[in-house]
Amino acid sequence: MSKQEEAGLILRLYELRREETMRQARDWYFREFNPQSMSDFNAALFGEHSGHLRMVVSYWDMAAALVNDGAIGLPLFHDCNGEHIGVFAKIEPILAEIRGTLSPRFAANLEKLIDATPDGRKKTAEARERMKAIRAQLAQAQASAQRA
Repeated sequence: MSKQEEAGLILRLYELRREETMRQARDWYFREFNPQSMSDFNAALFGEHSGHLRMVVSYWDMAAALVNDGAIGLPLFHDCNGEHIGVFAKIEPILAEIRGTLSPRFAANLEKLIDATPDGRKKTAEARERMKAIRAQLAQAQASAQRA
C-alpha cells in the first residue's frame, strides 16, 4: 500500500471519529466510563450507554485491525493516534473476565496492537494512572466547589 493510501485511511479514521454520535460516545467513554469490575462493565453494556461503549471499543478494534493487517503502518498510526491506548487502559484490568463472559475475541485486535507497540503495556498502565489522577483532581475540585 502506498503512503498516500495509508494517509487516506488515517484521514478517514479521523473523519469517522468526528461524527456526532461517535464524539458523544468518546466523551462518555473518557469522562464517565471507569469500570472497576465486571459488574461496572455490565452496567454500562446493558445500560443507556451500551451503544457508546460498543461504538468506542469496536471503532478502535477496527482501526487496530487495519494496522495489524498492514493496511496502515504502525509508525504512521502512532504518529497520528493515541486515544486507543486510553481506550484499552480502561478495559485491560477486566479483559479476561469480559472475554470469558461475552466473547473470547473482545478487543483482540486492539490488544494485539498494544502488544506490537514498543512499551505498549507500559504506556497503557501509565495512561490508566494519568486518568485516575485526573479523576481524583476533578473529584477534589468538585468537593471544594460544593463546600464553598
